Amino acid sequence: MKRLLTGLQPSGELTIGNYCGGIKQIIDYQNDFETILFIPDMHSITVRQDPKLIQERIKKHVAIYLACGIDPEKIHIFIQSENLYHANLSWILECHTTMGELNRMTQFKEKSVKQKEVYCGLYTYPVLMAADILLYDAELVPTGVDQQQHVELARNIAERMNNRYKKGLFTLPQCITPKVGAKIKDLQDPIKKMSKSTSVPLASIFLLDDEKTIRKKIMSAVTDSETSIYFDEEKKPGISNLLTVYSAFSSLDIKKVAEKFKNSSYKDLKISLADLLVEKLTEIQKKYNEILNSSKVDEVLDKGRVYSNAIAEKKYREVAHLVGFGRY
Repeated sequence: MKRLLTGLQPSGELTIGNYCGGIKQIIDYQNDFETILFIPDMHSITVRQDPKLIQERIKKHVAIYLACGIDPEKIHIFIQSENLYHANLSWILECHTTMGELNRMTQFKEKSVKQKEVYCGLYTYPVLMAADILLYDAELVPTGVDQQQHVELARNIAERMNNRYKKGLFTLPQCITPKVGAKIKDLQDPIKKMSKSTSVPLASIFLLDDEKTIRKKIMSAVTDSETSIYFDEEKKPGISNLLTVYSAFSSLDIKKVAEKFKNSSYKDLKISLADLLVEKLTEIQKKYNEILNSSKVDEVLDKGRVYSNAIAEKKYREVAHLVGFGRY
């Protein structure tokens, strides 16, 4: 069975975009792959964060993942900072990564212009991401289009290490992108990706929003001046976004969703979508509250920590020996 690895950051409140583009695909894959899910809290501090909020969100986010259907009997979940081999391997990989490679990382360019002070972690975190992947010989990494460059960097570093030290030292990872819902768009500006950190109240639907808020946000979603419903992201980004959300939460193919609503009004589409989201999110929220008020999260994370450390230690020690660390 192939090994799949992914990470979901403990920053911001989770949106339906996070569900469709991240959580749902993990649920879809958990029956087909040996799946490792880690909480990349080390990545989260590349920009200023409230330490207490990070800790709170880790527990809440894991509870949401479980409530959404991630099965801890099939998926190994752990916190990145509870496994010291990630940082240790990252340093070795940094010493095998060129400045040119990091200079080409588009996410650094985009994020750094928004910061008053740019810290080194924001520049080098793609190497830590490579360490996250290569520690576990992950063959598959679910990722959106904006993250594929990081997986390519991990492949380049792995090939360099394999050629320099040992053939097959690291597995070369491949990207998997979800067929639908990879980028749920902003409800008020459907050209942009839905964001956890939006400052526009009606732009994003969060997984813990109540019924009244969900309905208000859907009914206020930007569409266009036409009256016909069909899927075309260039001509009808707003309507296409609503169809995409419906497809993701109903598990219906996007073509079938478009066919279902082709004779409906925009209002009818929005009402139906709001009904669907209220039904699905209410169910998730009920399970979430039950899990959060139990010992389930700690039990899952403790088990995942033991599992991940055993694999990571073995790989790290092999790499450390090959680069010349330690006494022999």
